[in-house]
Amino acid sequence: MLRCPEPHEEAFLVMSTGEMLGRMVRSGILGCPVCRKEYPIMKGIVDFSGSGMLQAGSGMRDAGSVAAPETHPASRISHPVDPQTLQALLDLSGPGGYVVLVGSAAGHAVGLAALMGGIHFVGVNPPPDTEELPVLSLVRCDAMIPLRPAVARSVVVGSDRASASWLSEARRVLLRGRRLVIEDEAASVPEGVSKLASGHGLWVGEKQ
Repeated sequence: MLRCPEPHEEAFLVMSTGEMLGRMVRSGILGCPVCRKEYPIMKGIVDFSGSGMLQAGSGMRDAGSVAAPETHPASRISHPVDPQTLQALLDLSGPGGYVVLVGSAAGHAVGLAALMGGIHFVGVNPPPDTEELPVLSLVRCDAMIPLRPAVARSVVVGSDRASASWLSEARRVLLRGRRLVIEDEAASVPEGVSKLASGHGLWVGEKQ
């Protein structure tokens, strides 16, 4: 369900694995067959940030190191959101599929996984201390959520990523009729998402 962040038609990425830990890939490379960019997997995190690097023979150097780091405001939530509340707001029944956790929301993965067995979580731009788990895959990308459209059963966006561009990306990857939870009740929500409730630092909506 991953996609190259470059603006071209979607294609399945090709993975070359290095270190494995069980079924988890700790190191390796993901390659795009369309633009021929390669993206490293380091310590279990797929790094789509920067511009990647073109495959051998392209004559191009790695451009990822010149990308300016993106800064984000501190969380505006004065109290932690408990996993039970998030589970209720996500309104998921039964196992299977993916829940995407953007930014600081990736910190909820362990608590949610304990309540929602059989669901896999994808952390996008997680906090620095977040580690890959059998139930949690991690990716970094400066420009977008590097997933195909309409693949997520739910999306939770942390307050550090509650900007218009990231919320638009959250809507893009969310399945129709599924829940979007934002850890910022004053967030500007993209078209195509209907508001269900807000308060206590949270905004909840559903993709139309």
